[in-house]
Amino acid sequence: MLGPDQRRDLGAFVRSHRERLRPDLPTGRRRTPGLRREELAARAGISATWCAWIEQGRDVQVSAQALDRLAAALALTRAERAYLFELAGRRDPQAARPEPVADAPASLRDAVAALDHPAYGLDRLWNACCWNAAAARLFRGWLDGEGERNLLRFVFLDPAARRLIPAWEERARRVIAEFRADYGHSRADPRARALVEELRRASPRFAAIWDEQDVRDRTGGLRRFLHPEDGPVAYIQHSFAATDRPDYKLILLVPVGRDDTGARSGENRLALDEP
Repeated sequence: MLGPDQRRDLGAFVRSHRERLRPDLPTGRRRTPGLRREELAARAGISATWCAWIEQGRDVQVSAQALDRLAAALALTRAERAYLFELAGRRDPQAARPEPVADAPASLRDAVAALDHPAYGLDRLWNACCWNAAAARLFRGWLDGEGERNLLRFVFLDPAARRLIPAWEERARRVIAEFRADYGHSRADPRARALVEELRRASPRFAAIWDEQDVRDRTGGLRRFLHPEDGPVAYIQHSFAATDRPDYKLILLVPVGRDDTGARSGENRLALDEP
């Protein structure tokens, strides 16, 4: 149920965009700018009373299908449409059908290539879609060679992941919880459901943790690895979303330096960010 502030914001948004539209036919002098409510309702195939109640911030139930028609009638952009559905607390029925791309967005590829520290891009199913040489060197068994590129499959099905990640159990739990947050946005995608079912069958540990229903945002923090050549190494992880494709993300790992005593600087300050 929407709170009064959210209903008021939704009504103001719809009214503002209605007033920006031109009527289909000129009707002489009008007392209000843009379309009348009755004209917007006719375009959207909804009740004029229902349209008025939305603009007035009344407590009405707004279905995703009605919002879909309203967004089309208002000629909203992709960003405006997403905002409308966010205000209404509904899932956009078109959100599960993003524009297909053959590869990672150019902005993501360029950002990864420009970085000296380990960096890689993930698509909506957490497949690595681009990475730099530093990331390939760090993530042995995942980003080097011609192996599996899906991060979840690597963590749960490849023994190299357990050797690379010292606190594997805790990291595995966080990986699943963070993926579930993304899965909530893409569960209508049959590929996402197929990936989860595949992992549930192939990894009893994945199935057990998945059933715990933990959800977390993908946040940064201290990340430790046991590299086969460099030994124990630590990084601060940062995550960024691509503005042109928000279902893709950039992951950057910045090395944690050593102070003169040989201890890793910032370790005490960052200990709460583990695992």
